[in-house]
Amino acid sequence: MAEQIARGVESVTGCEAVFRTVPPVSTVCEATQDTIPHEGHLYVSHEDLKQCAGLVLGSPTRFGNMAAPLKYFIDSTSDSWLSGVLSGKPAAVFTSTGSLHGGQESTLLSMMLPLFHHGMLLMGLPYSEPELMTTKGGGTPYGASHLAEPDNKRNLDDDEIKLCKAIGRRIANTAKKLHES
Repeated sequence: MAEQIARGVESVTGCEAVFRTVPPVSTVCEATQDTIPHEGHLYVSHEDLKQCAGLVLGSPTRFGNMAAPLKYFIDSTSDSWLSGVLSGKPAAVFTSTGSLHGGQESTLLSMMLPLFHHGMLLMGLPYSEPELMTTKGGGTPYGASHLAEPDNKRNLDDDEIKLCKAIGRRIANTAKKLHES
């Protein structure tokens, strides 16, 4: 999903998508995490938040909520909140679930709440995106979503891809307009 959203971002002239991830949360209190993951995207930093022109936040659904590693990172952003580095920047959210009624919308809403506290400009998917009316998998007005099915093997369908790209374009176009003004 993140790759499709990035394609939407990068379809807007002058916009670049930057991928970041959050480290896993250890159940062992003394455990420390490497500062650079062994594979995949770099871990997000507070400096990344300061530098971004817009933010698209994603998480798998865990019991109708965002996953613990993302919540753990968000809980560490008090300095960013106090300084207002995210205030006035556009933001959107996305998720993937194992079942059709597995909490897509509540997960999206759970990710929105801290972004509101940061003063971000939350953007969803308007019904002018025709795929919201035809999707058989994911996609809500709250943000892009995907139905992965219980075995997590279902690929993104055409509607889900179009909705991911649409949210990327919306964030990029808004960030660009805000930057130009």
